[in-house]
Amino acid sequence: MKLKNLDSVKNLIQKIQSGHRVFIQGGAGTPNVLIDELVAQANRLKDVELIHLHTIGPARYAEPSFKQNFRVANLFVGENLRSSVDYDQVDYLPCFLSEIPQLFRSKRRPLNVSLVHLSPPDDHGYCTLGTSVDVTKAAIENSDLVLAQINQQMPRVHGDGFVHINDIDGFVEVDVPIPESKTRSLRPEEIAIGSHAAKIIEDGATLQVGIGTIPDAIVAALSSHKNLGIHSELWSDGVLSLIKKGVVDNSKKTVHPGKTVSGFVVGSRALYDFIHDNPSVIQLGIDYVNNPLIIARNPRVTAINSAVEIDLSGQVCADSLGSRIISGVGGQMDFIRGASLSQGGKPIIAITSQTGKGISRIVSHLKPGAGVVTTRAHVHYVISEYGTADLYGKTLRERAQEMIRIAHPRHRENL
Repeated sequence: MKLKNLDSVKNLIQKIQSGHRVFIQGGAGTPNVLIDELVAQANRLKDVELIHLHTIGPARYAEPSFKQNFRVANLFVGENLRSSVDYDQVDYLPCFLSEIPQLFRSKRRPLNVSLVHLSPPDDHGYCTLGTSVDVTKAAIENSDLVLAQINQQMPRVHGDGFVHINDIDGFVEVDVPIPESKTRSLRPEEIAIGSHAAKIIEDGATLQVGIGTIPDAIVAALSSHKNLGIHSELWSDGVLSLIKKGVVDNSKKTVHPGKTVSGFVVGSRALYDFIHDNPSVIQLGIDYVNNPLIIARNPRVTAINSAVEIDLSGQVCADSLGSRIISGVGGQMDFIRGASLSQGGKPIIAITSQTGKGISRIVSHLKPGAGVVTTRAHVHYVISEYGTADLYGKTLRERAQEMIRIAHPRHRENL
């Protein structure tokens, strides 16, 4: 379908007014062309709230010079905003990822505008949300205005992310690269964690795995497995390699068998090319993907998540360093609970035993102000480079013994 674009990016952003609450699509779908113009027009705006998951880009709207113009309500704090969180201009809104769509639908956080990043329309006029359906589908359904950048380089992805051109209140056409994540080399500790995890992941399991060096290490250790499936809030290039090897074929799943299911993806251009118009890959609304009851219908769901620190009873802090927020609740609890309800499921928290500065991640007590994202009652397996602790069905004393066993040797005596 040939577009008749009558909007300039300047005219488009002029639709946003002071006092508006503006949702911004995140991840690899961050609409940076629109954001740049929004910042350029900051002087005419006051008290605009920007609400989003983690975005990729410079996030200049969070600079102190724009304090009177923009406030930020982070649903998940990305790397670009960690140093800016002051709980005034830049704040954090804790919410399970699966419940954020209801936050919009219930009007607890009513939306005036959504800024989104779309693939070009097909012959019937349907664009897609490309790399990031997640909470964006619910946001645009509950916004007064939907403003888009339509990008020739955004992959067209099957699933729930279809948006008809007539349902957009304004758009500009762009031709810019999609943000990519770079893989990092694995450290020996991370490789060891991958090896331990692979031993308890069964053939035919349905995986939830994110991005980062520990998920990469675990995925890399699964190349000899068979009939794995993917039902995950996100996935990246490590999973792509397993799909191409035939290790992931989604054949044993009961929910969307034969399909790789997620809410969003972040990765390389090769990943974006793979998901483009590929009917074996579907992206769905995060309230469905992360619904524990939906997750639990798949067999042997193995949920792999990480943490900042874990205490000896199994309490998991995953969103803060003490009281300083560095990420968010995200979907960890959604999948921990879904995996525990799955037949043969295994919820896993995987961490290196200590930080790069030699500080133990396994602690007797969480730091003052630390948030408990996953409670001790929800934790089953904890894996470090020193082994696997199985906490399910164990007393506090038994849990402490298990956790000390997988702590770094230099910290065990103090623990």
